[in-house]
This record gives sequence, C-alpha cells and structure tokens, in this order.
Amino acid sequence: MRLLHIQPDNAKLEVVVNGKPTSSYVRPAESASLEPAESDGRRAEAIPRLAGRTMDLTLYAVTRALDVVVGELWSSRKARRTAAGRWTRLESLIGHTADAGVFALSSGLVMWAWFYLPDRLPRAYNKWIREAAQVDGRLIEALRRVRRGDFVYGRETGQAPLLQSMCEDHGWPLEWGDPTKTIPIPCEMVHMGVGPSCELHAAGRFAKAFKFALATYLPLNILMRIRSPSGDAFVQAFRDAVRSSAFLGAFVSSFYYSVCLSRTRLGPRMVSYDTITPLMWDGGLCVGAGCALCGWSILIEAAKRRQEVAFFVAPRAAAALLPRRYESKASS
Repeated sequence: MRLLHIQPDNAKLEVVVNGKPTSSYVRPAESASLEPAESDGRRAEAIPRLAGRTMDLTLYAVTRALDVVVGELWSSRKARRTAAGRWTRLESLIGHTADAGVFALSSGLVMWAWFYLPDRLPRAYNKWIREAAQVDGRLIEALRRVRRGDFVYGRETGQAPLLQSMCEDHGWPLEWGDPTKTIPIPCEMVHMGVGPSCELHAAGRFAKAFKFALATYLPLNILMRIRSPSGDAFVQAFRDAVRSSAFLGAFVSSFYYSVCLSRTRLGPRMVSYDTITPLMWDGGLCVGAGCALCGWSILIEAAKRRQEVAFFVAPRAAAALLPRRYESKASS
C-alpha cells in the first residue's frame, strides 16, 4: 500500500510502501504547491495518485449483475428440463443450496483474509469480526507467525514470550507457550480458560456469539416493523432475530470447533503427524478447515435471507483478493 506523508515543518513529502519510505523530495517552504521541485538539475519523481476508492461499489454492482444473469439462466434451464420431465434431485439440491455455497465460499475467503491478510479488509469489517470472535490477539499473532515461519515447533526462535504472557494471565504452565517444549499449542489455550473440552468450548462460543448478535438483530428487526406495529409483527421480529443470532452463533462455534477437530482431535487420527505435522496444521490447515466449514451455518437462515447475506459478503470476499489501493493510470 502506498501512503503520502507530508511533514509541514520542513515541507518534506515521502512515498511510503509497506511502512518503508521509497522516495522523497523537499519543496521550498514558502511554496504551497505540491509540484515536484528541481534538485541538482534533475526533476524529482512525481508522487503518483492512488485509485481504488470505488472498488467496493464496483464489486457490489458486478456481483449483483452476475446474480441476475446466472439466476435467469438457471430458471430457463429448470423450466426446459421440468417440461421435459428430466429435472433431477441433484439439480434441485443445487438450486436450494447455491446461495449457501456462495456464502460459504465468500465467508471462508473473508475469514482467511482476517487471519492472514487483514489489510485486504475494510477496517470496520476487521473490527466487527474481532468483536464477534472475542479471541485473544496473541493467539492470532502466534498463528500468523507459524505461517510466516517465525514460530517453529522444536526450535528456539525467540517466540516463547508471546504466548507465555498469555499463560501468565490465565494461570497456565509457562511451558504451554514455549514451542520448544510443548507441541502443538494446547487446545485449552485456544479455549481461553473454558477448560480442555472442545465441545464445551464450542457451546460457550455459540452462547457468546448468540448474545452478541441478538443485541444487534433484535432492535433492528423491531425497528423494521415499528411502522406497522402489531402483536404478530413483534413476534415475527423476535423469531427473525433469534434465527439470525443462532446463525451467527453457529458460524463462530463451528469455526472454533473445526479448528480444534482438525489440529488435535480428528485430523491426526485421519492423517498421522508423520505426514501432516503439527506445524503444518497450525501453519494454515486448521484455519483453512474452519474457513471451509463455518459458512454452511447460513443454512439456519431462511432462503430469502440466505441470498441477501450471501450477496452482501460476496463483494467483500472478492475485494479481499484484490489490493485495496493501486496506482491510478491517467490517460493522456
């Protein structure tokens, strides 16, 4: 990402890429112009303009257009095959789960980006996921360091203090945070004080996320029906809020439970540690399992709601595959 730093005291401008200055020039203090100055007979390189501010809107329009086109093509196919008596159960299943599949893929990409490429997501999105996940940032950082190759099991790389500080906070043995002594990171650390049971931890995560979501969804559903208030309307608002909250609770709990199952419970039993090592599981495979499975919790929602949520998340998933900012190319 490129940023423009302006220091008024000495009128110095710097182009910064990934936190490191790559070029700079000084203009006369009395001049208010941002035109590059002459230095040693050479004209300084102009600061490039950055584009990409309308990326989210563009991707939203593209995904909605694709939704309309694919929907029309699928409807035409269904009509033809139904009339010919050739419509199959598999095609019916695909039609009923297509929106869920779009959401599962999109949310998986977003969650992967949140773990390993947070700069690809809007700040508000990062913040909302962090609040819903309610996870210690030191665990996330440890997984990132494992993937980068900084945190290595069985080798002293100076990473022990990261998780040992977490052990001190929770009263756990300091050895749990030392990758040279404990392989892999115990699930109890991932559970953050709930205990060793992965199932109990998943249930607790569901309850926390459900409560978090209900505090948002219930007021919104009530406000949507307040213009035509009635007993039935408020009952339906409560039902919709509970359903959406259950979806988010299942999303969060299934993500955590999938991580636990893959890295310490089911994964090592299916594939030995000689084939897939603990470092490989914690280097991305366990997170990938959570990303792949958590999105299917959308099936809890009503069909119409599934479509709305899927095409709300899809543009953000597409944006995660692209740089948030890029150098604009002005035509001459």
